[in-house]
Amino acid sequence: MKRAYNFNAGPSALPLAVLERAQKELLNFQQTGMSIMELSHRSKEYDAVHERAETLLRKLMNIPDTHDVLFLQGGASLQFSMVPMNLLKEGEVGNYVLTDSWSDKAMKEAKKVGATHVAASSKEEQYTYIPTNIELSERAAYLHITSNNTIAGTQWREFPNVAVDLIADMSSDILSRNIDVSRFALIYAGAQKNLGPSGVTVVIIRKDLLAKGDDHLPTMLNYRTYSESRSLYNTPPTFAIYMLSLVLEWVEEQGGVQAIEKKNAEKAAILYRCIDESEGFYKGHAKKESRSHMNVTFTLPNEELTKKFLAEAKEKGLIGLAGHRSVGGCRASIYNAVDMEACEVLVQFMETFRKNIF
Repeated sequence: MKRAYNFNAGPSALPLAVLERAQKELLNFQQTGMSIMELSHRSKEYDAVHERAETLLRKLMNIPDTHDVLFLQGGASLQFSMVPMNLLKEGEVGNYVLTDSWSDKAMKEAKKVGATHVAASSKEEQYTYIPTNIELSERAAYLHITSNNTIAGTQWREFPNVAVDLIADMSSDILSRNIDVSRFALIYAGAQKNLGPSGVTVVIIRKDLLAKGDDHLPTMLNYRTYSESRSLYNTPPTFAIYMLSLVLEWVEEQGGVQAIEKKNAEKAAILYRCIDESEGFYKGHAKKESRSHMNVTFTLPNEELTKKFLAEAKEKGLIGLAGHRSVGGCRASIYNAVDMEACEVLVQFMETFRKNIF
């Protein structure tokens, strides 16, 4: 079978080596006579997987002892609610930077819990850039950002320095570049882009914040529940965590996050070069200083050409290139598991397509 060149925004590409290992171990995990999906989450075999996932993530991201690592479900969308439920107290204000519809949705959920404030926004220019003119409200509880914006194709190159707790939705660029975790009070990320398959959500939370979760919160919506039980209060998404551990091992084998970051920059560079040198045929949606290394968004001269481009790309095995409906055009999501070969094939197709039109 010839594998597709997968540019889907999520669920997205997984490393072939990871899929092959999972396939090999699927029916008989570590001579248990059972699949990892059949093992009790209380078994010593699964417990080793669970521990391995946390240990590797701590190592690769250099997560300090001041922070807990939690494995939850519900995706980033549930975190939109859990963050304010646990961290936004009466009389405080949740501050949000709006950089695409996901950050907008995060704030809408927070409004159901308490007071919110737009600290900065690029909405008036179709989210084409990362705003830096941050204005915090009085009694700010935290500042929430979305580190990478899958729809608009923008990314924070430098994180804001603020005098309140910094919270980040890193669903689409976690583990793609080196970051200083100690600068963040809380980081959350759905796994289905860089960490593994859909089904598990990683939360990295500063331990002192765990006390803020009131006892009146539903048990499964309190971060303290997961911290006190090592994320084993109930049955966790065992297969997704197993796959996460395999992806983390793969990242380590590639040379760690530093090596991954270098490759990601090189992949993004050849795609943006193709766009910039196309004499206006391809136009990037994001302003150059805010361009994402994970999601390359661009448009063609008209809708007819866009449809033709996407149809011919699919015939060539280039999958998942349609842009989000709110932006249109095209989007190439080039997460960690998308290799340079896939990007080079896409660039060659883009150049050939443009030349054939003229």
